[in-house]
Amino acid sequence: MAKNSTIKKNSPSAPVLITGAGGHLGANLVHRLLDDGVKVRVLVRAESKNEAIQGLNVERFYGDLRQKESLRPALEGCQGVYHVAARIATINGNKQFRRELYECNVVGTRNLLEVARECEAGRVVVTGSFSAVGYDLDNPSLPSDETMQFYPLERTMPYERTKAFVEHECWQAVAKNQDVVVATCCALMGGWDYHPSRLGRTLVDYANGKLRAYVDGGFEFVAARDIVEGHILCMHKGRPGEKYIFSTEFKTISEILDIFEEVTGIPRPAKRVPAKLMEMFAEVASFYLSHFHPSFPQRFTPGAIRLLQLCRHANTQKAQDELGFEPSTIRQAVKDAYEFHYNQRKVITNPDAKPPEEVASVAE
Repeated sequence: MAKNSTIKKNSPSAPVLITGAGGHLGANLVHRLLDDGVKVRVLVRAESKNEAIQGLNVERFYGDLRQKESLRPALEGCQGVYHVAARIATINGNKQFRRELYECNVVGTRNLLEVARECEAGRVVVTGSFSAVGYDLDNPSLPSDETMQFYPLERTMPYERTKAFVEHECWQAVAKNQDVVVATCCALMGGWDYHPSRLGRTLVDYANGKLRAYVDGGFEFVAARDIVEGHILCMHKGRPGEKYIFSTEFKTISEILDIFEEVTGIPRPAKRVPAKLMEMFAEVASFYLSHFHPSFPQRFTPGAIRLLQLCRHANTQKAQDELGFEPSTIRQAVKDAYEFHYNQRKVITNPDAKPPEEVASVAE
């Protein structure tokens, strides 16, 4: 490997850089590294909401992944990089939205990798998406592993396609002798969720009695502590040029609602909407909102419903065998998330919602 592929393990004063530190995964990673005594540097956009890092002992650099030279000051002198930043969406959006998605995710990753290579910033761990991992086309519910290629010849979301291209950028960098490892993330649940995430919004709406119906299906969920551990394992134990899938548990939406009911004390919605009916409604609603109210948050989009109906499972054996990955439980991740939104964000206002049973372990 080239000189820049060697992590400067003997330079404890050298920082590691995290992009996307204001997001859900990024915030959890920052807290974990600070707890581990690692010197942390973050790259954030000045115009973004950065409350996730307020008051934390981190070096702040301001830049935009789409502007290559704005990244150089943050990368110079680093001993490793966690590239977590990405724009996440389950909508098709309009032409402008799709271009912004591509430039943020694909061009941004290319820029980050190029400057990291030029600055000899060490290993780059890039966050991948399980939605960009392939699956058995005849039986999508069979477990997917890292060898299965993304299948683009069916209806997919723009976000899924950009994350597949992100991996392509990673493998191009590896071909140039850059040390890159991909840590694949599933549907994330946990604390330090300031924006909040789609799952975080769903939990808050549920606790506040605003979730009156649901569409069943299933997906792989990952606890925040597990995907953070996965990134750190990739940084220190992963093989260059490899991809590792990290998931905690497969759960159906019905099973997730059972956990929500247990944790919040709020009865689950009794109404289950048939997926086909919801998909037809979502097609019309999403088209209208995407074109006329693009900033309006959409929960049940056609893309999200399609993913849930595939009931995809993940095979994490590679991460377990090579890295020693040991998944925790989604129930604890829900408790962590609930405590965070209840006590720290204070957005759960339903008087019938019970207080968290214990101080969740988001700060552990």
